[in-house]
Amino acid sequence: MRGIDTEVRKVRKRVFKEVANLAYNSENLVDDMEALPYKIVDNEDTEYWESFYRERAVVRERIRLAMGMSLRPEDAPVHVSQGVEESNIAEKYYEPPLMQVIPSACNSCPENKYEVTNKCMGCLAHPCNEVCPRGAITMKNGRSFIDQEKCIKCGKCKSVCPYDAISHQVRPCAAACGVGAIKSDERGRAKIDNDLCVSCGQCMVSCPFGAIADKSQIFQLIRAMQSGKKIIAQVAPAFVGQFGKDVTPDKLKTALKELGFAEVYETAIGADLGALAEAEHYVKEVATGEVPFLLTSCCPSWSVLAKKFFPETIDKISNALTPMVATARVIKEEHPDASVVFIGPCASKKLEASRRTVRSDVDFVITFEELAGMFEAKGILLEEIEAMDKMEDATGAGRGYGVAGGVASAIEDVIRENYPDVEVNIEHAESLAECKKMLMLAKMGKKNGCLIEGMACPGGCVAGAGTNIAVAQATREVNNFKENSEVQLPKMEGHNE
Repeated sequence: MRGIDTEVRKVRKRVFKEVANLAYNSENLVDDMEALPYKIVDNEDTEYWESFYRERAVVRERIRLAMGMSLRPEDAPVHVSQGVEESNIAEKYYEPPLMQVIPSACNSCPENKYEVTNKCMGCLAHPCNEVCPRGAITMKNGRSFIDQEKCIKCGKCKSVCPYDAISHQVRPCAAACGVGAIKSDERGRAKIDNDLCVSCGQCMVSCPFGAIADKSQIFQLIRAMQSGKKIIAQVAPAFVGQFGKDVTPDKLKTALKELGFAEVYETAIGADLGALAEAEHYVKEVATGEVPFLLTSCCPSWSVLAKKFFPETIDKISNALTPMVATARVIKEEHPDASVVFIGPCASKKLEASRRTVRSDVDFVITFEELAGMFEAKGILLEEIEAMDKMEDATGAGRGYGVAGGVASAIEDVIRENYPDVEVNIEHAESLAECKKMLMLAKMGKKNGCLIEGMACPGGCVAGAGTNIAVAQATREVNNFKENSEVQLPKMEGHNE
């Protein structure tokens, strides 16, 4: 559904815009927050749900999540605005967990069900019945019928049907989750097992009911900007094309300054630094046989996946700073009095910025989708912006980090440029399911000598949960920006003089 302006996307965008409006304009936050669901769902002609009452109920929870707050309990009377005082601050605010299922929005989709559709022709051969190992299929009213009590979900009936008349129904959020973190509550609604979840957000973008949402920091970020703090933005490599086909990188930089950011950096600066560090790591440790393989570190969900499910590989994750953190440290060296906001495609970066094991130097994280809400709330039309700035911080290598394979490619190119005698073995995996397979093979010793890039989202960062456009389009935009960069590779001291 990425790139399609569905009702789910429209509601999300409207909520982000209105929450930004609250931060910019509200004089009585509690009253305005309580009134907001009626503003967003303002009549009885609902387009989203069968009832405008239910639509408002869902929007109420979305508003809370967009302000960084938790969902309300289902069994207690709690106002939408309850707890807003703690949220109304000019600094990072986060109540775990990041990803939450909105119960009133969940459709209790079938978890795993084979069902005969009206395409069934009632054929004489009846192969579905012949192959069923449990006798679960009979004929009723001239069509095949599956007894769900007997069905063991083996799928043999579907595989032999000559008319493709048997549908395999699975819960979309669960199908998108590569770690099995989507479970069911006592009412059959989806719930997230936070011990398994790696916060990639693919369940969120796959739910056609918009029943899963992550928490936002746009309200607190705007409060920080209003406080007079110096706020500097860094934009992830996947930003290209996310705000309209005519919105160039230079236009976006100018628009961000018009929004109130003191300066704008490319996160690709940190990607360049990471490519240099991981190239050296590979040459000195992997190529020499000191360590069996090297895992890239830039995707937080990939790193969490390795730590949760393959703890044996933790010491193989590169110790290079992620591009987000490396760029934040560059910014704070140059602007020690500034706060840093990372603007990117990724939901799990919100957790990386909040971790305690490695100081991130990132004060806020917002997604491209959330940023679009801020622009809309301020009435900034990006297509009409006259570019007054140049986005010229990074090389093509760092800018390529936004697409699957781009990280490994950048590191490989740096190695070939600076260590031409070193043989490089590259592997990359995209999607959590493929990442798990790759880590299993690495654990078994099948990937020794390899540099392994893992991306939780299929397609890489351009497919992150907070993006605005279709993955294929975003990939083209990033690759074009990379190829047209004035400098293609970062310089390694002592090699490129």
